Amino acid sequence: MEISNIQSLKRIKSLAYVAITIGLIAFSNFASAQGEGLFKAKCATCHMTHKNSTGPKLAGVKAKWAAGGAKEGSIYQWVNNWQTAAANDPYAAEVSKWSPTAMSAFPDLKKEEIDAILDWVDAQPDPALVAPVPPGGADAAGATNVALEEESNSWVWLIMGIIFVVVIMAVGGVRRQLKLATSENEAEAEKMTYGEELRALAWKYRLQVGLVSLVVVISLFVGLFQSLYSINIMEGYQPSQPIVFPHAQHAGINGIDCKYCHNTVAKSKSASIPSVNVCMNCHKQIDGEGKEYAPQIKKIYAAAGWDKEGMKYTGKTDPIVWNKVHVLPEHVYFNHSQHVVVGGIDCKQCHGDMTQMTETAKVQPVEELNKIEGNIKLTRKTLTMGWCIECHGKKDVAIGNGKNGYYDEIHRRLKQDPKLYAQYLNNDGKVTANELGGWECAKCHY
Repeated sequence: MEISNIQSLKRIKSLAYVAITIGLIAFSNFASAQGEGLFKAKCATCHMTHKNSTGPKLAGVKAKWAAGGAKEGSIYQWVNNWQTAAANDPYAAEVSKWSPTAMSAFPDLKKEEIDAILDWVDAQPDPALVAPVPPGGADAAGATNVALEEESNSWVWLIMGIIFVVVIMAVGGVRRQLKLATSENEAEAEKMTYGEELRALAWKYRLQVGLVSLVVVISLFVGLFQSLYSINIMEGYQPSQPIVFPHAQHAGINGIDCKYCHNTVAKSKSASIPSVNVCMNCHKQIDGEGKEYAPQIKKIYAAAGWDKEGMKYTGKTDPIVWNKVHVLPEHVYFNHSQHVVVGGIDCKQCHGDMTQMTETAKVQPVEELNKIEGNIKLTRKTLTMGWCIECHGKKDVAIGNGKNGYYDEIHRRLKQDPKLYAQYLNNDGKVTANELGGWECAKCHY
């Protein structure tokens, strides 16, 4: 039994409605996934959804600002730059007094992205009301949360691709049925299959099809090479950590020298992560009782096995598992002491100004590093080979300072040959790392 044109149109119309419905659902899921991803990347270090941390809880914060009399759009301005918001809105100025720790600025976040974050937060259930406590108590729950990995959003793109295919087929079906409905020789037109119609249409407009195909192929090749060039580029990478550590409080406000915690940076390949005993040197006395950071200090006590009430060690420790931030490929050699002692490189050249970091460390984008006074201005992406090579070509080496016998001997030999020394200075008044072999492959690669 043949299906009439009207019935075919009705079916295609229904198919289009289904595609649109699926599209709306997928878009909603995509917005939710985007909000979750942005929250984990930008907010999770200092904020929790339903519990105060370094920063206040974010659940219901948009409604709270509206009820508190905040100016329209003030909350977006607060996220982009809290100081500007505090200067323009009395409510924002009052919020700024909530914690002595200053909030980071996120000028790159758009209004839609901020809405996605806050909408996702508001959609999360309160763990205190619905989540059962796992065996082992709250500490086990915290450990479980730390171990969770970010979910992949690839399924969203798969659904979107399927939707586009369905829409294209629906549009093609509508076109075919309209053509049949207006054709004078309907029987002759019905003999052509979809493939035959498509080939005939492509041949009729072969010039346009050829140009579009060329553009698509070139775009695919360009996209492929761009994706290859982005391999191992880690800018902005900031993994979650088991303990919120505000560098701005320790290195900035308290003025603790970097070498006090990272005590091997001047004498070893690695800068080392400080042991919990280093933390306990101060936190035996500073327990944060009544402060918002008290739960973080309790984690330190648990790691060290410290009984605050009895003022003694129990011997029951719970080691802290930190997540590595700066990850280099295994075939790359990097020595901290060589750069810090011989090269005279300041920590902020690679890590940024940690005295201003209200969160744990991250791989700072080169644009942010270039804003720091005293830093060598570079153009390549952070932690890439080009970044290192460019720095080696610009940074002078303080040879002859008595800190390294190898470079001291080079300096002595250069001084014995004024012409060679002048050649090394190269009219710029300094001897750079690349002029002393800093561009040799074996210096950095095994």
